[in-house]
Amino acid sequence: MSARPPAVSGLFYPGDPVELEQMVSRYLAGARPDGSAPVALIAPHAGYVYSGPVAATGYATVRRPIERVILLGPAHRYPLRGLAAHGADTFLTPLGPIPVHTPKLPHTSTLDAAHAGEHSLEVHLPFLQVALGDFTLTPLLVGDAKPNEVADVLEQLWGGPETLVVISSDLSHFHDYDTAVRLDRSTATAIEELRPEAIGLREACGCRAIGGLLHLARKKGLEVTTLDLRNSGDTAGPRNEVVGYGTFAFAPA
Repeated sequence: MSARPPAVSGLFYPGDPVELEQMVSRYLAGARPDGSAPVALIAPHAGYVYSGPVAATGYATVRRPIERVILLGPAHRYPLRGLAAHGADTFLTPLGPIPVHTPKLPHTSTLDAAHAGEHSLEVHLPFLQVALGDFTLTPLLVGDAKPNEVADVLEQLWGGPETLVVISSDLSHFHDYDTAVRLDRSTATAIEELRPEAIGLREACGCRAIGGLLHLARKKGLEVTTLDLRNSGDTAGPRNEVVGYGTFAFAPA
């Protein structure tokens, strides 16, 4: 058995398992879930004090047993063409191991180095563990990939009610508060209207993974609801230079 160890435990979230579970449970308890149970979510991936309450809004909406989680996020640290899987059998967090299963997929290679220091997938795992219990994970980093390529991968992995798709992305980066609010509202509208062409790296670091989900959502007739839209100036940071966070739920029309 091989395992991918946590890279940002103790940095983005607590390294102590008791403290970590209590923090995540507190965020989930404070969330106000709204709307239909989603088949897919977009949720942020910053340090928990900044984006944790926003991510919890999405995970609190999942009110059915989930056996499989398909988790896609941007490769911040490693230049990458297409998508990258990991060769490990498990991903580890302070809350324990998560079994990994990644089938052969188009536009995807196995590249452990791309995952080595990456946080965009890892920070979702404790939320998933607390909210869902046991599940099998398919973790994929998205590099330079077209929306239709990401959609090809998602369509092959798409399941029934036992499957949840999660796209990891923050929104605008390092603008003043008012500018960020304006930009992020525009991005939320583009997501709701399934317009991937309106979302680039300026709008969301996970734009390529988002683009693939929007491309497939249009094909599958999914509706999008903005569950939460805030930034670090609303949660735990100053307002002169903020990072935007949004949580969006995808459900059948």
